[in-house]
Amino acid sequence: MLTQPFAEALAEAEKIIAGAPHVTSERDLAEGYDYLAGSVQASLRLAWAYQRDFPYFVQSTGPYTKLGLDNPDTLYFHAYLRDDAEYVVTGTRGTTADLSFQVLKGDYTPVEVPDSLSAFDDRAIRRADNGDFEFRLGPGKARPGYFTLGPGSAMLIVREVYSDWAAERRGTIRIHRAGRDGEAPPPATDTATAAKRYAVAGKLLLSRLRTFLAFPEWFYLNEPANTLTPPRVTPGGLASQFSSAGHFDLADDEAMLVTVPAAGKEVAPYQGLQLGSMWYISLDYINHQTSLTADQARIDADGRMRFVISERNPGVANWLELTGHTRGYVQLRWQRLTRDLRPEDGPHVEVIPFAEIPARLPYYDSARVSPDEWRGRIAARQAAIAERMLG
Repeated sequence: MLTQPFAEALAEAEKIIAGAPHVTSERDLAEGYDYLAGSVQASLRLAWAYQRDFPYFVQSTGPYTKLGLDNPDTLYFHAYLRDDAEYVVTGTRGTTADLSFQVLKGDYTPVEVPDSLSAFDDRAIRRADNGDFEFRLGPGKARPGYFTLGPGSAMLIVREVYSDWAAERRGTIRIHRAGRDGEAPPPATDTATAAKRYAVAGKLLLSRLRTFLAFPEWFYLNEPANTLTPPRVTPGGLASQFSSAGHFDLADDEAMLVTVPAAGKEVAPYQGLQLGSMWYISLDYINHQTSLTADQARIDADGRMRFVISERNPGVANWLELTGHTRGYVQLRWQRLTRDLRPEDGPHVEVIPFAEIPARLPYYDSARVSPDEWRGRIAARQAAIAERMLG
């Protein structure tokens, strides 16, 4: 049967989910099967989007196809490449906080992160006054507007990052192989191509699940719980991006307070904090406040942002909801940096009894929000995501 390899991979994938080391409850398993459904969708789409001679950008992750502690503030796209061909990337720069590009060699596997062959943001490309841009990637020598594809180049990743969800607008982007304008790939004339794609989709599915269950071991779980690392260059070769990572383990009557200086637009046009589940994916960021950017967060009079991570509602603007999770991941990101970050730019973390928040949280009285104000914050998130997904 043509789909048999994928069916076998799906059965193995279900075993991976059920056997994940963090699964201790029916809820953990239910979330895992939701994650599996998104991974199935993504793997099938990726297998059918494998076009290196007639590439186009595919959305790599989204609300229902999450992976790799996806950033709620980011739209991710990718296109496949061959290292001996030349490609033209054109588009119009939107008003988002950051737009970056990264060329990868190979793909993520359960034992290694793919090599980043090059990474740059739109400051490295020429833009017209109206935001239009064009650049090329190929095997030739690097020059203005032309970026060299190193040996083994396999994928171009694009990240468009929002800081103010309500005000910023996405741009447009397109890729095509040079000299192939107006041509078309040959049509499928037999079932061999479909069979191959189903087999590839099965391999993608298993690799995706195994990789991102192993990934946190490399960068998160070797740190003590309820701590965040000093700012460091984000693993994976991303240009001008630093991050601070950790994992939480909180009881219902505890809260984690994360205090971090607001970097300011002159240092980091994008700064954000998010929570993730033990499946190494973002929590529900549409209907709950599980992430905040510097534009969304309250900044105290001393120039610091103070986040309260807890299950219970502390009644303050910078509450990040655990949504029933006692364990998971925390990540701070700074992007489009104009300088390297120092330890003093990073977060201070403490875990306190929930009942002590009013006494232990500086500026508590001015940080409070009413239930109606909270509903307004959630409604604004829902509206902004709906507009972004249709943009």
